[in-house]
Amino acid sequence: MGLLADIQSAVLQDQSDIAPILLKLRMLAARLGSQSLAEWVKHESEGYPQEVEVPDYRILGVSYRATFFGPFGSRINNAPISPYLIEKFAGKHWTRYEMRQSIAAADELLSTSEKGSSLQIEASNLILLLQGKVYEDYACNSVTGTISRASLAAIRHAVLNRILELTLEIEKSVPQAANVSLANTADLPGSAAGVTTQIAQQIIYGNYTSVSAQSGAFVSISIDTGNKEALSQYLVQAGIPADDAGALADLASSEKPESAAEPMGPKVKDWLLNNLKKAAGGTWKIGLSVATDVIKEALLRYYGLK
Repeated sequence: MGLLADIQSAVLQDQSDIAPILLKLRMLAARLGSQSLAEWVKHESEGYPQEVEVPDYRILGVSYRATFFGPFGSRINNAPISPYLIEKFAGKHWTRYEMRQSIAAADELLSTSEKGSSLQIEASNLILLLQGKVYEDYACNSVTGTISRASLAAIRHAVLNRILELTLEIEKSVPQAANVSLANTADLPGSAAGVTTQIAQQIIYGNYTSVSAQSGAFVSISIDTGNKEALSQYLVQAGIPADDAGALADLASSEKPESAAEPMGPKVKDWLLNNLKKAAGGTWKIGLSVATDVIKEALLRYYGLK
C-alpha cells in the first residue's frame, strides 16, 4: 500500500492516533518535495514557534469572568465580561487565544479533562487593565479566562479533516503520488512540489498568498484592485499557463462581477466552462478543484471584494 492510501485509511479509523499519521504525511511531503506541507506537519507535531502564524482553526475564543469589590463592602462575584469590553480595554488578542502547543499536547488536555468542562488560561494581567473600567467605583480583584474543551476537540478534527482533504486532492492533482511508498519514490512530474504546495496553502490556510515558483522558491504575490497584470501573474504562479492566465485576466478586466459571493461575470463563466477541462485533463499544473478555488480567490482580490 502506498503512503497516500495508508494515510487515508488511518484517518478514517475511529479514535485514530494523529502522531503516526503526521509522520507518514511528513515522509510523503518530503518525497513530493513540498517544504510548505512538511513545515505544517512539523508544527502540528512539535508546536508552532512564536514567529510562525498559526492557522485559523488554532485561534480559539476566550471567555472571561471577574470578581469586583466596591464601596461599603459590596462585591460582584464571578461576573461575565463581554468580549467587546475586553477588546476595548485590553486588546483583541485577549479574546483570541493562539493554541501553539503540539497536537499531542492538545490531545493530552482533552484526555485529562471532563466532558463539558473548560480550560483556564493565565489572565492576571487583565486585573490592572480593567481597573475601574467595567463597573464604576468597583475594583477588579480577580479575572479568570476559560476556553471550551470542545474547542480543543475541534482542533483535532480540523487537523484530521485537512489531512484527508490534502491526500484526496494530491491524489487527483498528482496521480503518480499514489505510487509513492517507503521503498518507492515513484516517477513524479517536475511540477509535483509546486502543485502539492499550492494544495497545502489552499486547504490549510485557505489562500494562495504564497505560491511556489518553478525554482522552488516562495514568492509573495498581492493583487491590487483592477491590476490585470498582477492577476495574470498570480494565476501563472498558481499553475495556470501564461496564455490562459492572460486571457482570463483580459476577460475579468472587461466586465464586473455579479456579487461578492459570485465574483465572475458572464464572459469569465463561459471561459471557465471551456477551459477547466484542461485542469481535469492534466494540461494545467493544478488540479480541477484547486484551480476553481484559486481563480475565485484571485478574482475576489482583483475586484476588491476581499
